[in-house]
Amino acid sequence: MYDLATRRHALALLGDGRSMNSVSKETGISRAAIRAWQVRIEPLPRVEQKPCSGPGDAAAYAYLLGLYLGDGCISSHPKGGHYLRIACADAWPGLIEQCRTAILAVRPSDRVCVLQRQGCVNVTSYSRHWTCLFPQHGPGKKHERRIALEDWQQEIVDAHPWEFLRGLIHSDGCRVTNWTTRMVGGERKRYEYPRYFFTNKSDDIRRLCTDTLAKVGVQWTILARGSDPLNVSVARRESVALMDAHIGPKH
Repeated sequence: MYDLATRRHALALLGDGRSMNSVSKETGISRAAIRAWQVRIEPLPRVEQKPCSGPGDAAAYAYLLGLYLGDGCISSHPKGGHYLRIACADAWPGLIEQCRTAILAVRPSDRVCVLQRQGCVNVTSYSRHWTCLFPQHGPGKKHERRIALEDWQQEIVDAHPWEFLRGLIHSDGCRVTNWTTRMVGGERKRYEYPRYFFTNKSDDIRRLCTDTLAKVGVQWTILARGSDPLNVSVARRESVALMDAHIGPKH
């Protein structure tokens, strides 16, 4: 059973000039189903289904939410249900394991597998409840649509702000060491200092990051990439110390 958004997405691909075969291969939906949707697009009668259960571990969910907003996606299974996929770079094996552990804590009854891709892995889990747990799911790229938390999600983030921030930084952020030079006693000396960055094209997701940083007492600034304000920067010594105590570099 496919939801209405999934059906509209498949038909939109056809409307862009894609062939039936290519849309079927990309979405995993049979050509017969897509062909039927061209005739009928209104919601089909729903099969009775158990209501979505909440996340098993709220702190793990806050972390997983941050990962999902940065590097996650949800796709439909042809026979129903959905796959959650979180892309993690091969360079950070600790992050891959933390992601896997968080998924199992949120959905203890579901399986998690790690699928190798070029330069990264997809930490993947199948469930009928991922779209309930991540209602931000929808067709298109995240930065091209509105992203807002449901009230129950905001309550979890408010209760576990550092876990949420850790997920955001582990997905689309980093801890780097910058340097500068300064004249001291007529001699130019080099100074190094750490800072954190969070980079995301979505204004809404960056705002979720900065609002949460402010709540935990971290000072931040926006650095533009060209004309786009894509980078959230944390550079003040006290704020970096807070980030180090609760997040630290990826590993």
